[in-house]
Amino acid sequence: MSAETEFGEGGPAPTAADSPAARLQTLFEGHRLTPTQRRIAHSMVRRAADVPFLSSVELAELAGVSQPSVTRFAVALGFDGYPALRRHLREVAPAEQAADTASYNEYQQAVEAEIENLRHLAEVLADPRPVRRAGRLLAASRPLPVLGLRAAASQAYGFAYFAAKVHPDVRLLNEGGTMIHDRIDAAVRAGASALLCFALPRHPREVVDTLGYAREAGLSVITVADSAFAPVAKVSDLLLPAAVGTGLAFDTACAPMLLGRVLLEAMCDDLPDAQARLEEFDARAASRGLFVE
Repeated sequence: MSAETEFGEGGPAPTAADSPAARLQTLFEGHRLTPTQRRIAHSMVRRAADVPFLSSVELAELAGVSQPSVTRFAVALGFDGYPALRRHLREVAPAEQAADTASYNEYQQAVEAEIENLRHLAEVLADPRPVRRAGRLLAASRPLPVLGLRAAASQAYGFAYFAAKVHPDVRLLNEGGTMIHDRIDAAVRAGASALLCFALPRHPREVVDTLGYAREAGLSVITVADSAFAPVAKVSDLLLPAAVGTGLAFDTACAPMLLGRVLLEAMCDDLPDAQARLEEFDARAASRGLFVE
């Protein structure tokens, strides 16, 4: 994986010891995984609470790979096979956590899963260096392209909306198609040095291709994704993971949204006139009667 895929620089990131996703991340650390194996790892992280109870066939279906690929993946992690891997995951799973939520309905379980995702994000932010580095790169890029397609389009729009209040030139890329490479070329010609991407499941092939194109054009790619094993990792220079919830028919993305706001804060710290711009906006909004008080 070519990107820095943890919050820590020069060592493993701090993690929440009781987080299923954190335990899986720790299990995968130090192993050189093939693209197919990274796909399995990515699927396991997304369904971390359920993985200890999935058969190899069920995990293969979840990841969209063959059952023998799951077996080879377990062996690559140092286990005799998938049953041994599953036994290990069951042994380290906190049984009391499952008991606490057993009586919750599906809606409550979805909320509890998002709370756990936010708790894990808080733990990894104990090392703020990667976010601060990302903030410096984003603040220095003039213009600043912000990419998010399909499920991630709203994340990109939200970041771009607020960033435009403090950054002099933010360019939102939330629609795909043949023009997207042209817009990246235009940003590079105008002086852009970095691109921020929000990437959420299901990951469009167009996003992976676009990030590869952006890197070839000379941009530093900072990506907020749902997992360090997401397909966009290989085309990102700095990947900041924030898990999504998968308990409902459609994924929930509270942690990626909050991480986007944290990046905004870090970017403001490196924009000396950010506070003046915000005060100027507030004054203009008041004179126009823009908001209902």
